[in-house]
Amino acid sequence: MPNIPINFRRVAVFLGIFLLILLVIEFNSRLEELNRLNDQRDEIRVLATQSIQTQMALQTQVAYANSDAAVDEWARTEGHYVLEGDQPVIPIVQPGSDPVIVPTTPPIPTPMQNWEVWWSLFFEE
Repeated sequence: MPNIPINFRRVAVFLGIFLLILLVIEFNSRLEELNRLNDQRDEIRVLATQSIQTQMALQTQVAYANSDAAVDEWARTEGHYVLEGDQPVIPIVQPGSDPVIVPTTPPIPTPMQNWEVWWSLFFEE
């Protein structure tokens, strides 16, 4: 059995390179985790902003619904109430006249060219 001399300097260099590789791998995994967490933070910020905007819009609607202007608008449009001095107008249909019905024609579809059909099949959702 041949006697192989052990060079401690060479072993220390290989061990250092091995530890350096392990540190780089660990650093890379931590960077990936940081990127993932940053993406989640950005998504949560967007959701929080949307929630706050929705809340503000709903508070505005509630404030308007509790105002006199909303009651006045409802009374005039849906409640069919009138104020003093208003002249209510009630349309009366002439006897024997039918309402005019205007037929609407459906739009004519434009034929697609062959390449447009293939394009929509492959690239559109």
